[in-house]
Amino acid sequence: MPPNEQQIILDLLSEVHRDSRATQREIATNLGIALGLANGYLKRCVKKGLIKVSQAPPNRYLYYLTPAGFSEKARLTGDYLAQSFDFFRNARSQCRQVLDDAAQRGWRRVALVGASELAEIMALCATGTNIELVGVIDPVAQGDPLLAGLPVLPSLAAANRVDGIVITALQGAQAVYDSYAAELGHQRLAAPALLGLSTPENGGR
Repeated sequence: MPPNEQQIILDLLSEVHRDSRATQREIATNLGIALGLANGYLKRCVKKGLIKVSQAPPNRYLYYLTPAGFSEKARLTGDYLAQSFDFFRNARSQCRQVLDDAAQRGWRRVALVGASELAEIMALCATGTNIELVGVIDPVAQGDPLLAGLPVLPSLAAANRVDGIVITALQGAQAVYDSYAAELGHQRLAAPALLGLSTPENGGR
C-alpha cells in the first residue's frame, strides 16, 4: 500500500471512529480529498470488512469501525509513528551536517527557505551552534508569524543580509533551489540530502 494511500485510509478510519454520523461529503471535506475519492475509499474499506454501514432514515448512512477496522487503524497508526520517527532521526542527522558545512564555509547568518517540519528540525539543530538563523522565508505561508521561534518572512530582502540559504521546503524544493541559485549562485545555497535536489555538488545542474 503506497504511503499516501495508507495515510488516507488511516485518516478515514479515524474520522469514522470520531463521528459515525458524518456524511460522505463531510468525511471528504475533513480529509481534504474529493468526494468521489472519499466514496471510493469508503467502499474499499467496507469491502475489506474494516467499516460497517447501516442505514438511518431519512436517507442517511451510519459508518462504524468493525473489529478488523480497529485493528487496521492501530496498525496504520503504528506504521505512521515509526515512519515519522525515522524521518525525524534522518532529518536531524542531515540538518546537523548542513549546519556543520555552513560553519566551515564561514556562514554566520543563515535564512531557511520553506516553512515545514524540516525547518523546525533545522531550528532545533541550530541551537547551541555559531549559526544564527534569521528567519524562514516563505511568501505563501499563512497563519502563525513564527515557526519554531523564527520569524516567517515574505522574501529574501526581509531577511536583511545573510551569508547563506538553506532549503527546507518539502514541496517544489527543486524549483525553489533553482530560483535562489539563479539569484544568489549555488555557492550560497545548501540543502539536506533527503530533499534529493539536483545540484552542482552532486553532479546535477
